[in-house]
Amino acid sequence: MAVKHTSEELYKLDKSELVAIILSLQEQLDRVNVNLESLIEQIRLSNQQRFGRQTEKSSELYEQLSFFNEAERLSEDAPDEPTAEEVLPAPRRSSKKKGKRDKDLEGLPEEVHNHTLSDEKLDGIYGSGNWRRMAAETYKRLRYTPASWTVEIHNVDVAVGTKGDHQDEFTRADRPRDLLRNSLVTSSLGSAIMNAKYVNSIPYNRIEQHFKRIGINISRQNMADWTIKFAKRYLFAVYDRLHEELLKYPVNQADETPVRVLNDGREVIADSYMWVHRSGEFYTERPIVLYEYQTGRNHEHPKAFYRDYKGFLVTDGLQQYHLVEKELPGITNANRWAHARRDFADACKAMGTKNQALKTSVAHRALELIGAVYAAEEPLKDLSREERHKQRQITVKPLVEAFFAWVREQLERNTVPPRGKTAEGLNYCLNQEKYLQVFLTDGDIPIDNSASERAIRTFCIGKKNWVLHNTTRGARASAIIYSVSETAKANNLKPYEYFKHLLSELPNRADEDGNIDPSGLDNLLPWSEDLPDECYKRR
Repeated sequence: MAVKHTSEELYKLDKSELVAIILSLQEQLDRVNVNLESLIEQIRLSNQQRFGRQTEKSSELYEQLSFFNEAERLSEDAPDEPTAEEVLPAPRRSSKKKGKRDKDLEGLPEEVHNHTLSDEKLDGIYGSGNWRRMAAETYKRLRYTPASWTVEIHNVDVAVGTKGDHQDEFTRADRPRDLLRNSLVTSSLGSAIMNAKYVNSIPYNRIEQHFKRIGINISRQNMADWTIKFAKRYLFAVYDRLHEELLKYPVNQADETPVRVLNDGREVIADSYMWVHRSGEFYTERPIVLYEYQTGRNHEHPKAFYRDYKGFLVTDGLQQYHLVEKELPGITNANRWAHARRDFADACKAMGTKNQALKTSVAHRALELIGAVYAAEEPLKDLSREERHKQRQITVKPLVEAFFAWVREQLERNTVPPRGKTAEGLNYCLNQEKYLQVFLTDGDIPIDNSASERAIRTFCIGKKNWVLHNTTRGARASAIIYSVSETAKANNLKPYEYFKHLLSELPNRADEDGNIDPSGLDNLLPWSEDLPDECYKRR
C-alpha cells in the first residue's frame, strides 16, 4: 500500500523527493487507467456476448461496424446522378419460377386420381352434340403417411432324424442372422432410432415418448443398449475403414468440443472432449468425417489418431496441435484465420458501434486488413489446386505479408494498451505467424477450418438436448455413429437408408467370433457404386 503524507510532511520534503513522489503517482495512475480500460472492455464484451448478436462472419461484422458511418462510406464511391428512367419503377413481373413444384416433387411415388365427366352428364347439361372435351386440368397435392409398424413372424422349419445314422439330429431351415441375439430389433427399427438420435438430435426419452403415443413400448434403456452394440459389433469396422481412407488425404482438418460424461472413472465430473477429423474442404469427392471421444484435451490423443499420417493438418491455434507437429515429423500444422480476427472483433464490439474512435482504432484496421485477405481468397475457391496456389502467390501473399509487417509495427510502437483484446490479437497473430502462413504453400489448404466446425455442429445441437453421456461406452458409440451419419450426409446419402443397408449387410460379414474384416468393406463405403438406389438423395 502506498505511503500517505500529511501536508506538513510534504512541505518539509525537498524538490527531488517531491519529484519522485509525483513520478510514482503518475505510474500508479497509468496502471489504474490501463486496468480501468481493461475492465470496461471486459464488461462491454460480456454484455455483447450475453445480449448482442454473435457472429464471426467478416461480412456481417463489417456491416455492423460501418453502420454509423454508412453515409460517409457510400458517398465516397457515389455513381453519377441517376436518370428518370433509372429511378422510376419498371413494370412489375412475376418472379415465380415455372416448373419449380414439379422439380420439388420429382422422384416421389405418384398415384393418379381421375375425376371424370360422363357423356350422359354432359348431354344433360349442354344437350346431345352441343359440347366437346378440352384438355384436362391437372394439379398435384402431397400426401403424408406416418411411419408404419409390422411384426415379422418367422416360422423356421425343423426336422429330426428318427432312424439311421442321423437319428435324433435336428435340422433347421436357413434363416437371416439376427442383429442382436434374442432381440426383436431389426435393421429398419435400429436405423430409425439412430437416425432420430444422431441425425435429428432427439434424446432417447423423447423417442420413447413418441413410440408410446403410437402404442409401441420400447424403453430408452433398450434403445441405448441396442445402439451401443450396433456401434461396437458392426459400425466400428466401417469406422476403421474410413479412418484408413482419411489418412490418405494430403490435407485434413480437426476441431474439438467439450462434452460431459457422468461415469467416466473420474471422481469429479470434468470436461471430456469429442474430436472431429475430416478430409480437407477442397476434397469434394469422397469426403470423410470422423468423430473421436477422449477423456481429455492432451496432445497425445490427436497424436495417436494421426500417428501414420503424412500431410497438412488444419486446426485452431491450440498448443496441442503444435506439439503433434513437433512429435510427428510428417505433419505440418496450419492455423485458421478466423481465430486471428477474433480478438480484434471482440475489441470492436466492446468499443461499440456508436464510438467515434472505432473507425480509427487499431482493432478496426486489423479487421480491414484481414478482410482484404479473405476478399482476395474468395474468388479462388473454385479453381484447381495448382491454379489456386499460383493465384495466391499473386494476390493473397502480398496482403498477408503486409498484414504481419503492420502487426510488428503496432507492437514496436506500443500503439495499444498491453492488457486488452487488441493487444491479445496482435500478440496472437505474431506468435502464430508461421502457422497462419502455411495455407500459402499448398493450394489444397483452406484459409479457415469452417468445414470442421460445420461437421461438429450436429453433435453440438444434440449435446444441448441430451446434456451429457452416461458412460464412456455410450460416448464412444456416439462417436462411431456420428462418424457414419455425418460421412453419409457429406456424400449425399440418406442416413436412415445407409444405416439400414449397413445393418442388413454387416451381420453377414462377421465370422464365427463376430469379427468383421474392415478391408472387405469397400462396397459398403458411402461412395460405393454398389449401394442401393434408396440410399441416395433425390437431388
